[in-house]
Amino acid sequence: MSEPLFSRLPARPVPSGDAGGALLAPRFSRYLHRIVSARPACAASLAEAAQSGQPLDAAWLEARLIPLRERAETAVGPGDAALGKALRWLRQDTMALIMERDLRGLMTLAEVTEAMTLLAECAVRTALAQLTADMAAQVGYPVGEQSGERQELIVVGMGKLGGRELNVSSDIDLIFLYDEEGETAGGKRSLSNHEYFIRLGRRLIQMLADVTEDGFVFRVDMRLRPNGDAGPLACSLAMLEEYFMVQGREWERYAWIKGRVVSAVESAHSRNAVGLLEQLTTPFVFRRYLDYGVISAIRSLHAQIRAEAGKREAGLAGHALNQRAFDIKLGRGGIREIEFTAQVFQLIRGGQDPSLRVRPTLQVLALAEARGLLAPEAVVELSTAYRFLRQLEHRLQYLDDAQTHHLPTSAADQQAIAAMMGMDSYDDLLAALQPHLDCVEQQFEATFAARQEGGQCGSIWQQCLQGEASAETCRAALQNLGYDDAEALVARLRATSEASRYRAMPDSSRLRFDQLVERALELSAKQDHPDRTMGRFLDFLEAISRRASYLSLLSEYPQAMARVADTLHASRWAADYLTRHPQLLDELLDTDALMALPDWAAFRQRLTSQLAMSDGQVETQMDILRREHHAETFRILLQDLQGVLTVEQIGDRLSDLADAMLDVVLETVWQQLPKRHRDTPRFAVVAYGRLGGKELGYASDLDIIFLYDDEDERAPDVYATFARRVITWMTSHTAAGILFDIDTRLRPNGAAGLLVTSFPSFRRYQLREGDNAAWVWEHQALTRARYCAGDREIGARFEEVRNEVLAQPRDAATLREEIVAMRAKVAEGHAHASDMFDLKHDTGGMVDIEFTVQYLVLLHSRTHPVLRRNAGNIALLHMSGALGLIDATLARRVADAYRQFRARQHQLRLDDGQSPARVPLEEFAEAAGHVRALWHAVFEG
Repeated sequence: MSEPLFSRLPARPVPSGDAGGALLAPRFSRYLHRIVSARPACAASLAEAAQSGQPLDAAWLEARLIPLRERAETAVGPGDAALGKALRWLRQDTMALIMERDLRGLMTLAEVTEAMTLLAECAVRTALAQLTADMAAQVGYPVGEQSGERQELIVVGMGKLGGRELNVSSDIDLIFLYDEEGETAGGKRSLSNHEYFIRLGRRLIQMLADVTEDGFVFRVDMRLRPNGDAGPLACSLAMLEEYFMVQGREWERYAWIKGRVVSAVESAHSRNAVGLLEQLTTPFVFRRYLDYGVISAIRSLHAQIRAEAGKREAGLAGHALNQRAFDIKLGRGGIREIEFTAQVFQLIRGGQDPSLRVRPTLQVLALAEARGLLAPEAVVELSTAYRFLRQLEHRLQYLDDAQTHHLPTSAADQQAIAAMMGMDSYDDLLAALQPHLDCVEQQFEATFAARQEGGQCGSIWQQCLQGEASAETCRAALQNLGYDDAEALVARLRATSEASRYRAMPDSSRLRFDQLVERALELSAKQDHPDRTMGRFLDFLEAISRRASYLSLLSEYPQAMARVADTLHASRWAADYLTRHPQLLDELLDTDALMALPDWAAFRQRLTSQLAMSDGQVETQMDILRREHHAETFRILLQDLQGVLTVEQIGDRLSDLADAMLDVVLETVWQQLPKRHRDTPRFAVVAYGRLGGKELGYASDLDIIFLYDDEDERAPDVYATFARRVITWMTSHTAAGILFDIDTRLRPNGAAGLLVTSFPSFRRYQLREGDNAAWVWEHQALTRARYCAGDREIGARFEEVRNEVLAQPRDAATLREEIVAMRAKVAEGHAHASDMFDLKHDTGGMVDIEFTVQYLVLLHSRTHPVLRRNAGNIALLHMSGALGLIDATLARRVADAYRQFRARQHQLRLDDGQSPARVPLEEFAEAAGHVRALWHAVFEG
């Protein structure tokens, strides 16, 4: 130990033979210099162990503790004192090895924090086991009053211990819990369980935290327990549950993100108690909805932390880097800001995305990138800064084993820290540090800065709140902004302000609501139809007024508010959809995701992963399905409103989405079917109608049938139950809404037939002899049918049967007569007396086109196999023209007419929900004339 303290750190990594195998770290650490001086005999073995490459894992700790414990018992005799001494020596040895390897570049940050975490767990578990056994001789073991089972102290690690990120000189934040009240049994006297666990907890703290001649094992902080220092040292799960419900505070949600049981759980009863603890903490920490209210709450908490850090820095030497006392944990751009940036995504979304409920900060950042919540470059910068700051934090603590995060004030310490960070000088260190602090601060401000935009219309809403005296002023202001019916709007605003819903809002929500109404007045005034848009805006804001989280989102993200205005203005259907499903506001935050092409394979994988995390929680899984379906539908809708999708592309995407949902539901429901007789069902779904033709609309139901091919004798009953459950999962109303309405009447024998059909039966049914009109109608339906989900082999065999049916020889006159008769029957069911043109059902409309195409497919598929493709009516018309089956020019005109009809029908349904879709006759007179001409040529010529 002749080397001077704080000598220049050699270039890393240091060769294994450096300094003759002597420890390098004591040159930089006064703490380790003292330890090695006090225990010179261990220095050589530690130097050898440091360079051995053996991981500092749980096995190493347990093996190392054995001889240390024996030596301690030889020195002071068996008992608590010996274990305490051995644990303190174990910490010294572990710290020495960590310092040595870290400074030699032989240990990553993750390995350092994991080793410290394992040391804490080993210390807690070892001490707890001995103390429990020691107390048993006097008071026995605690027994649950209700269960009669032995109880154990459940030690929850919070903070960095819970997150497996413990730093080298950290204290450990603990909470002591137990399952049931009761009394101890088997000892000389009895204690209540409550008193027993308090005594055990006190002894555990003393074992770990008391400072002796050998130092301490870990400082212990119990202030995160319910009611902090004023609360009992140990509390039951029932007490914890009541506390969460009645007194749990916002900052405690952040703390419990990291909460993790770190004590050994010996019995099945205790393992069950740990499960109960998770059930208590999860809903407390993670809300079922998107919780944007946490942004302002974290902002407020962070402001308090910054203020406190500023006071401490001022008391030392200032808070700027060149004033040397800067706090790299709590100061601007410090570690805490990185942690808050990661945690906010967990708190906002963790209730709906269980994968975000992880604890390590770097892992959360990686998930935020994977979920598109943070840009990749931001994650790289934050992760790099986090590693740099945590390594710097460790080197600050290496000096004296002090729990410090302040940059040093003495020149000698500054040089030592610079050397440990591999820098030539302290100025170089500060130059390297500053860019990290800057990027962290910028990202934190981008995430948490108050972004409310003041509107120009604040006086209007405020005057409405003042009553009738200001009504005329409000009307004049609204007219100046371009509102057409200012009087009606003033009345609506007044009604909103006087409603019980508004008056019942908490002050914080009412303030946000007021700001949003002001902004809505400004945004709506910029639209083509400001009165209509503002009316929809008020409907929407009133619908979300009791959900503080949604008000927070719109307040925090002005760009989302602007997109809401565009959406409400563009379509009544879109406005109603967003009002029914306000959780979709979250989709308005990411422009790139909104405009991206769908990746259905990735969608299935992501959805399946989310469902797996909630396995066994049927209602939660149903809600996940609905939320994801609503979100994808909304993305399609927004692209539709932007005009970037054709009507055909909209139908394709909505149909692909329905296929994906069916596939995932089939897989999920089958895994939960109690009587399933095989791992993978031999079961498929076939789509008819709009889904079959890939022309699905936003609110279309699904025409489907279920097929199976399984010779097991249980198959009919099992698959019937399976199909019923699939329908229930798709059609049930939950808190998140509904997926689809399902129509299965197109199955063999219609509503009178079996819900599921074996494939051989389906084949026989489709290929049976017959020439009645009902049979032709089924073959017409088959022209728009396709396999859409489930067993691909059955799907392929269905397509073979479909081709075989379509290829059957048919008599043209008979087929023509039957289809004309069926068309007349359909027309009778949709007659109307108005002078408007029904785009779908009137002569010259969409049904005429569809029946014409079906006739051509059924008549000519035998000689022209290309017509068997389920390519859609437009493509089939072009094929028929190219094949000379109909006039090619007329085919092109009718295809254009069909596209125009569908687009107009789509527009009407989006604009005002009009169904049936009817327009002035003259609007499509020419297009309808082309359709009638084709009908005449095919059926009457």
